[in-house]
This record gives sequence, structure tokens and C-alpha cells, in this order.
Amino acid sequence: MSMVGNLRKVARLARRRRRVDLNHPARSPLGTSVVNCVAYVDGKRQPGDCPVEEAIERVRRAGRGFVWIGLHEPTERELSGIAELFALHPLAVEDAVHAHQRPKLETYDDTLFTVFKTVRYVDHDELTTTSEVVDTGEVMVFTGPDFVVTVRHGRHGSLGPLREELEADPDQLAKGPSAVLHAIADHVVEDYLAVADAVQDDLDQVEAEVFAPEPAYRTDPGGRIYQLKRELLELKRAVAPLGRPMERLSTQCLSAVDLDIQKYFRDVADHLARVTEQIAAFDDLLNSILQAHLAQVTVAQNEDMRKITAWAAIIAVPTMVCGVYGMNFDHMPELRWRFGYPLIIAVIAAACFAMHRGFRRNGWL
Repeated sequence: MSMVGNLRKVARLARRRRRVDLNHPARSPLGTSVVNCVAYVDGKRQPGDCPVEEAIERVRRAGRGFVWIGLHEPTERELSGIAELFALHPLAVEDAVHAHQRPKLETYDDTLFTVFKTVRYVDHDELTTTSEVVDTGEVMVFTGPDFVVTVRHGRHGSLGPLREELEADPDQLAKGPSAVLHAIADHVVEDYLAVADAVQDDLDQVEAEVFAPEPAYRTDPGGRIYQLKRELLELKRAVAPLGRPMERLSTQCLSAVDLDIQKYFRDVADHLARVTEQIAAFDDLLNSILQAHLAQVTVAQNEDMRKITAWAAIIAVPTMVCGVYGMNFDHMPELRWRFGYPLIIAVIAAACFAMHRGFRRNGWL
């Protein structure tokens, strides 16, 4: 790998978020879909663990603040109680349970339902025709006047570190549920940028292999190029559809979004536009690399065909002469002459040598 690739890898590792602390005081025991249930008043986490009903009652009794409930791959039965408590729309609840949704933003009265596709770069020593480069998951966010419900699907994209970062900034968290929505959107888009930078390393590796001094058709990178295009398409499916929701969050007046937070969504939209353009450029570059590889294969095949044709032409000389003298006629030139055989061999050798020299001079051999 080149020095630029190594520097990118170091930068990617430096940006990587720390692992989730499973001993976090708000974290429920493993095996339950409810990962967190925390009440926040004036941007400050309220002490003690409590059920969902008690947490929302505490917030509504105080008249300010909100509840943040985090779930991981809940069943319809597990989510039904929370959906009834916060009057979540049945269609949104169905999407949150079954997942496999496109990134989108839907409005139900004073509740927003936002779907994000999370991505993770799968580290590998060498890109192969079966390498998994991009792993995707989903985060659904219900945002209301006094609650945030996050539903996560997949093995990555944990929001634990993000929660702890927000708790370290009470002023931002005091702006309400829309501050959490912004933080999640920013977190997801930053992961897009990190994955795009990592994919750049694989693309550089394939590009260097295709244009290496050693002919690339001997190592056949075509399969790896196609696999990288498939993984890039997976990343594109996660990134591109999010453009419209980010535009709405940054430009439209939505009751669930604080006006001060709306300004921050513009920055997220800019980052999303950047990574979208980057992925489009990657796709165009991969197409160019694939076309260059196919052109190299065609040139190599043409060179092989010219060599085969040149040797066939050289072999045709002795074949023709020997064919003529193999007809066994009684009256043929120099048939009975003592020096006839050496003369014919000399003529054949001279003709083959002349043709071989001509082909070498013209680059056919």
C-alpha cells in the first residue's frame, strides 16, 4: 500500500469512535430490547433508573425536558407499549420493527419519524472477489415534543458513546429532542465520510494494480473491481436517499425541530452532499478503471494474435515447400540433383529467417 494509503488508514483509526461501555449506568442487562431509558431536564441527566412510564411522568410533571429511550431490534410486542404511550403512528411502528427501510423523513402530527442507514467499513488485509467492504444497519428515530425513541438494527451503530458526548454538553441537550436528532444525523453522516475515505484506499489499490508496470491482465483485477462496485452501490443506497430528508430538516419549519437546531442541520446537509459527490466520483473512476482494464486485456489479446499469426506465416513457408515436393511426381525440378535437398533446406531457412526478422522489426514478435 502507498504512503498516502497508510496515512489515510492512520487518520481513519484516529477518527474511530471509542467502544461502547456496557457498564454504562443507564444500560439495561443484555438480552432486552430496551437499551436505555433516561430523563433529561434542562439538559441534565436525571439520576436513577426508572421505567418508561415513570420517566415520562417525571418529565411532564416538571413541564420541561424530555425522555430518551433507546431500543435494539425490538419485536412488535416490545414496541407496542411504547407506541401506545407516545401515540406513535402504526405505519411508523411497523417500519421500525421490520426495518429494511430507505432513509426517509415522515411527519405524523407533532411527531417526526426519521430513518437513517448506518454504515461500517469492514477491515480486510486484501480486497478479493468476495470481500465485504461495507456493512449496513439502520437507526429509526421518533422525535416528539418531550420524547426521543431510537430503534437500532444491526451489529454496529451503537448510540451509547453519542449519548455520553451529548450529556457532556448540557447547553446543546437542553434544546430538546431535536438536538438528539441532529446529533444522530451528524454521527451517521460522519461515519459515511469515514467509510468513503476507507473505500478510497481500496480504490487506490485497484487503480495502482491496473496501471502497474506488470500487465494487470495477468492478475485479473476485474473481479475485484466488480466487487468494489457492488459494495460502493451498497454505500450509495445508504447515502443518496438521505439528501431529501436533510433538505427538509435544514429548510422547512417543522414543529418538532427547534429553530436553533435547524441551523446545525445545514452543516450536516453540506457534509452529506460532499460524501454523495465523493461516492459519485468513485463510481465514475471505477468505471474508467474497468474500461482501462478491459482495454489492456484487448491489447494483450491483439498482441497474442499477432504473435500467433506471425509464427503461422513463418511455418507456412516450409509447409508449402515440403507439400510441393511431397507430391511424388517423376518430373520435378532438381528432384534427382545431388544438391537439391540442401538447397531446398537453405531456401526454407533463409525465407523463415527473413520473415522472422521482418516481423520482429514491425513489433509482431
